[in-house]
Amino acid sequence: MDAAMGAKLIIIGTGPAGYTAAIYAARADLEPLVFAGNQLGGQLTTTTEVENFPGFPEGILGPDLMFAMGQQAEKFGAKTIYEEVLSVTREEETGLFVVSSHAAAYKAAAVIVATGATARYLGLPGEKELIGHGLTACATCDGSFYRDVPVCVVGGGDSACEEAHFLTRFASKVYLLHRRDTLRASKAMQQRVLSHEKIAPVWNAVIAEYKRDADGELCGVVLRDTQTGKLSDLAVKCVFMAIGHSPNSGIVRDLVDIDSSGFIITQNNATATKTPGLFAAGDVADPVYRQAISAAGMGCRAALEAERYFLTL
Repeated sequence: MDAAMGAKLIIIGTGPAGYTAAIYAARADLEPLVFAGNQLGGQLTTTTEVENFPGFPEGILGPDLMFAMGQQAEKFGAKTIYEEVLSVTREEETGLFVVSSHAAAYKAAAVIVATGATARYLGLPGEKELIGHGLTACATCDGSFYRDVPVCVVGGGDSACEEAHFLTRFASKVYLLHRRDTLRASKAMQQRVLSHEKIAPVWNAVIAEYKRDADGELCGVVLRDTQTGKLSDLAVKCVFMAIGHSPNSGIVRDLVDIDSSGFIITQNNATATKTPGLFAAGDVADPVYRQAISAAGMGCRAALEAERYFLTL
């Protein structure tokens, strides 16, 4: 190793799970090192106003919320390392974890993995710039911002149908775009969605291009028919992606059990993994809820369980 630095606890990730774990761990004198990764603040930094996080009746900007969490963690002694973790291994002889970045290698007695999950997008030109400006992957987070305007959901599984049905509370029309002519969702979910007066399925369609208005906000999409190749315009104010998430679990893949989608499997309804001293919290271990508040709760649990783990050493 180019450098070897010691720590009691290392937390990988600076989203709601990582920062909440850092707050609890720092207050327990575990002196956590928190790795920021390649997206300081996590997915919430790509969101504009957050209205469903408790304690903010007027809402709060996603970046502001994460900045405040980071400040609170550092107030109690957590130290942020502005590096991306490349690998996590465990020394057999000492039981210590080795967390390696481009710059150095760090050793710790315990590690909390809070690396989140990355929503899948289409990879079209200009896509990254539109995230938070008419393009999102969370109807629960952003649906209320699109009241009485048309929107569309991309996907054909249960998640896409759930998102579409949720959006009918706000949008004037919800277009459900699917690249095939039948949904993959359960029959009950299909019936629920296809019978809703506000939901209009658009079969055999994929987005070929995003359209913006003069302010840079999304104002429509160009659709391509998957069978004929014909292009058509669809005016919508927001596109909600529902084609899945990719958990950022690769750096600990050899130390944990993962499910078929790559989410870390924890033990006994807790945050501990199969490797003693290694804990997982937030979206990287949550294929169901993927909300800021549920991630924060898991971060709290991981820190408390890590504290108890240290009592056994």
